[in-house]
Amino acid sequence: MEFCEFSEVEKQMLKEVAGLYAVPEGAYNFRVNGKSVSRKSSSNIDVNIVDGGLVINVKPGTKNESVHIPVVLSKTGLKETVKNTFNIGENTDVVIIAGCGIYNCGENNSEHNGVHILNVGKNAKVKYVEKHYGTGGGGGARILNPTTNAYIEEGAEVEMDLEQIKGVDSTIRKTTANVGKNAKLIIRERLMTHGRQTAESIIETTLAGENSAADIVSRAVAQDLSRQKFNSHIVGEGKCRGHSECDAIIMDKAQVLAEPALDAKSIDAELVHEAAIGKIAGEQIIKLETLGLTKAEAESLIINGFLK
Repeated sequence: MEFCEFSEVEKQMLKEVAGLYAVPEGAYNFRVNGKSVSRKSSSNIDVNIVDGGLVINVKPGTKNESVHIPVVLSKTGLKETVKNTFNIGENTDVVIIAGCGIYNCGENNSEHNGVHILNVGKNAKVKYVEKHYGTGGGGGARILNPTTNAYIEEGAEVEMDLEQIKGVDSTIRKTTANVGKNAKLIIRERLMTHGRQTAESIIETTLAGENSAADIVSRAVAQDLSRQKFNSHIVGEGKCRGHSECDAIIMDKAQVLAEPALDAKSIDAELVHEAAIGKIAGEQIIKLETLGLTKAEAESLIINGFLK
C-alpha cells in the first residue's frame, strides 16, 4: 500500500531512515511532528500508545516478524522526548526498525530525544536497526539524542545496527546493556560528521551472566571542523568475553577522541579493546587516481567502503 497521508518531504525521510517506500507488512507506528499518525498491530506484535510513547509486546515464539517505528520531524522548532518500551517474549526472532529523520528549513532548532527500553526474553533473537538522518537548508540545528537500554536474558542475542551518516548537527547517543548467562550483544556503529557537527557515542556494557559476550565495533569519519567522542566501557562480572573496537578516519581540522575502558571483576573475564585513528593513506588515493578518479572521488569511495 502506498503512502497517502505524508508529504513528499516526509516520504523522503521515511525512505532514508527506514527504507520504506510504502506501508510495511506487519506491525508499525509512524510518528510525525510529535504525533502518532498511523499505527497497526499484528497477530503476534501488539503496538500500544502509553503516555505519548509506545509499549510494544512481542508474543513468545514469534518468528521472522518485524516492527517499524520511524520518527519524522518536518517542521522547524519542534522538540520532543519519547519513551518506547519493547517487551520481547522468549524464543522469538524479530527485527525492530527504529530510525529518525529531521527536515529543518527554518531558523529554530529541531530536536528529538528517543528512549528505547528493550526487555529481551530467554533465547530470543533481536536485530535492532536505528538510522539517523538530517537535511534542510535552514539555519536551525538538527539534534538527535537517542538512548537505548537493553536487558538481555539467558541465551538471548541482540544485534544493534546503528548508523548516522548525514545532516545531524548534534548528537549524544547512549547505549547500555546488561547481558545475562550465555547471552550475546553485538553492536555495529557507523558515524560521519562534517562542518561543525558534534557527535558523542557512549556505550556501557555489563557482562553479568556466565559465558556472556559482547562484540562492539564503531567506525567513524570526521571531516572539516567536526568533533567526535567515542566512549565504550565494558564490565566483566564473571566468566565472559568482551571486545570493543573504535576505528576512525580524521580529515581536515576535525577532532576524534576515543576512550575505551575495561573493568574485569573476575579472573575469568576476557576483555579486549582496540582503538585506531588516522588519515586516509596517500597511496590509496594515488592508486585510485591512476584509475581515473579525482581526489575527491577517491576519498568518497574510500570513506564509503570504510563505513560499510
